[in-house]
Amino acid sequence: MANESRNPDLSRLELHGVPGGAEAFELAAKFCYGTNFEITPSNVAKLRCIAEYLEMTEQYKECNLIARIETYLDEIVSQSKSLEVLCACDDLHPMAEDVGLLDRCIDAIANNVSKEQLVSGLAHLECDSRSEKTHCRYWWVEELSVLNIELYKQVITAMRRKGVRADSIIQSIVHYAQNTLKDSQKQQPWDFGVVVGDKQRVIVEALVGLLATEKITSVPLYFLFRILRMAVEMDAGLSCKEELERRIGFQLELASLDDLLIPSLQASDSVFDVDTVHRILVNFLKRIDEEDYEESSQCSYKSQGLKSISHSSVLKVGRLIDGYLAEIAPDPYLKLPKFMALIELLPEYARVIDDGIYRAIDVYLKAHPSMTESECKKLCKLIDCQKLSQEASNHAAQNDRLPLQMIVRVLYYEQIQLKSTISGNDCEASFSQRMVNSSSVVYAAISPSDNYASLRRENWELKLEIS
Repeated sequence: MANESRNPDLSRLELHGVPGGAEAFELAAKFCYGTNFEITPSNVAKLRCIAEYLEMTEQYKECNLIARIETYLDEIVSQSKSLEVLCACDDLHPMAEDVGLLDRCIDAIANNVSKEQLVSGLAHLECDSRSEKTHCRYWWVEELSVLNIELYKQVITAMRRKGVRADSIIQSIVHYAQNTLKDSQKQQPWDFGVVVGDKQRVIVEALVGLLATEKITSVPLYFLFRILRMAVEMDAGLSCKEELERRIGFQLELASLDDLLIPSLQASDSVFDVDTVHRILVNFLKRIDEEDYEESSQCSYKSQGLKSISHSSVLKVGRLIDGYLAEIAPDPYLKLPKFMALIELLPEYARVIDDGIYRAIDVYLKAHPSMTESECKKLCKLIDCQKLSQEASNHAAQNDRLPLQMIVRVLYYEQIQLKSTISGNDCEASFSQRMVNSSSVVYAAISPSDNYASLRRENWELKLEIS
């Protein structure tokens, strides 16, 4: 549309909906008038789209603009300029897709990457050492980070079709996330604007979708936790968070305490996101169940070896969760059902001793003085007094935050151990253990305060005898 400006000697041409805008139209006009200009990787996409828009085909002129550009594209797209041309297509949708420019560039990138890996097939072996890993990236691992997420997804999909190695693709995804999401990692969730937050959420969900087809343990655990934190902060889709929780659950024994301390964004909720950790632990236990099922169908000598690995993982996670419980216990907003559910989720054999769970419960009792007596009893029943160390038993016996019945149980089992130590007789020790249930009935008939005083006195006399 041409509009006359206030100056009668000047006119202004406003172009609406023209691919590439005024710059592309000006270059097309120069071509029509025979003015020389240079076709470059940065402007060739605009020229191809404007030429299509203006129908500059061979029907109207021999060696017209479309033919000239196609010749140029044949020369550069198959070489190293395909990524630069693809980046230039960012603002040219849907015309760039209609003329086949996107597919052409994406296929060229995938082909170049595949050829490079075939030529340097042994290069990835040099990257096995962590100290050298950062120096062994392919050019495309870093350069693909300039693409928007939609184009990046298409490139990764094409690379998979061409057989590019999974470890290289994962390396690219990790690098892409570090570059495109690095600014948001420094911000608080409430600092995100609506547009920025939506854009970051789309990126997170897309990257998790790209990971879904990879081997479950092939993605670095630190990266999974980082993306999960962002998914929680940005309220990503349920399927996105479930995929991350599932992958983390299958490697949970490798996690650290800091990894699990995911902030909660729910109003009037606990400081840390306990629900997410609970779901991760559920996924871990599912993996253990699957391994146990596989073991049961194998030969005994094989299953024993596998079982030791599985059991070792459970013990590691048991220590990790006990540490996590102690860390979240001081939170005054942490509800008792959530705290207990996390304790009860682990199987009994996950804890060789109950010192960790005792410490966590003691911290929780101290931070929640308003708990009722029945709630305290219910919580303390989760501690197996027979699995407390001598140090923990001594502390529990003098801990006024514990219910009296709990202290009596601790003193009773301590007495059994003391008698076993004095006798030095395995038979008497085993007999004492068998008498636990029957003796406890006798003690139950006496009031807890009498039990407490009697056991304290007897244990003191036994300790003197041992000394």
